[in-house]
Amino acid sequence: MARALELARQGIALASPNPHVGAVVVREGKIVGEGVHTYEGRKHAEVLALEQAGENARGATLYLNLEPCCHTGRTGPCVDAVIAAGIERVVAAMADPNPEVAGKGFARLREAGIEVSTGVGTGEARKLNEAFSKWICTRKPLVTLKSAMTLDGRIAALPPEAKAGERSWVTGELARAHVHLLRHQTDAILVGRGTVTADDPLLTDRSRLPRRRPLLRVVLDSALRLPVDSKLVASAQNDVVVFCTAADAKRRQELERRGIRVEQLDAERASERPDLGKVMARLGEMEVTSVLIEGGSRINGAALMSGVVDKVFLYYAPKILGNSGVPFAAGAGFGSLSEARRVHSITLHEFGEDFAVEGYLRDPCTNL
Repeated sequence: MARALELARQGIALASPNPHVGAVVVREGKIVGEGVHTYEGRKHAEVLALEQAGENARGATLYLNLEPCCHTGRTGPCVDAVIAAGIERVVAAMADPNPEVAGKGFARLREAGIEVSTGVGTGEARKLNEAFSKWICTRKPLVTLKSAMTLDGRIAALPPEAKAGERSWVTGELARAHVHLLRHQTDAILVGRGTVTADDPLLTDRSRLPRRRPLLRVVLDSALRLPVDSKLVASAQNDVVVFCTAADAKRRQELERRGIRVEQLDAERASERPDLGKVMARLGEMEVTSVLIEGGSRINGAALMSGVVDKVFLYYAPKILGNSGVPFAAGAGFGSLSEARRVHSITLHEFGEDFAVEGYLRDPCTNL
């Protein structure tokens, strides 16, 4: 199963919107076939592993991190291939969260006389496909709120400490390099127009790892005032989407001419900002299974208050900035400690002197 999970991870950024799946065929204690799914490759991991095993698949055990599918999509049902190959036993880490499968694949295998075992490596398997689980069940992406801050929760210095045009980093190089691994694992990155104006970022995946689709760069810009001379606009190649609530026709045409996709949505209550729930629903329709929010203080606060955030990845530097700093989430107020958003299933990560807290506001696999 460890090898199946290792293979599945090779499909990161290459399988979306499909799940990450690795498969291993073992006969008499030896691996005789392996497979990993990529979207462009079409064939599912278990089919590739069975093809590699050939006649050695008869009487063998198939290990994979996700239940074999039993429905027809871009390919035929994998359970049919498993049965036809003569597999004797299937060991799967977890059931497929897809409502069209969800245990039905296991049932078909058992009906065919194949022994089925589950629950091996389930925790790692669930985390690997948490974005797929959220999207396939709700048609909305997994939303991760990422931020870097001081120990007292400040994400940047306030003027005059923050000099115009000068970029100062809160965390060190190791933590910043890890951010690009997060971007690589994600379908889209989201910021507010203020971040584009203040920092002029590219918002690209610079991990140098392969990906099937470019990282979709998403901007919330209520009045469509995105600077046309920004790096984001200059580098757009049909990989930038701007959500607004009001759009000047000429401005919209200019941005669209430069390869920017403009989506006009209703505003949140008491705000001109695009409704974040509707933003996520629209991205889900675009087969975006995961979104990384890298906005400023107001976007962080709005995302938390709107309830769209599934998990957080918060980097901390061993620094204290005090009142001369910008708070992590402006406008986010939950009334009392009893009403505070609870973060659970916490994992700590170290990056030299810095550290990060990874945790969940809800379970992506159950949406609870």
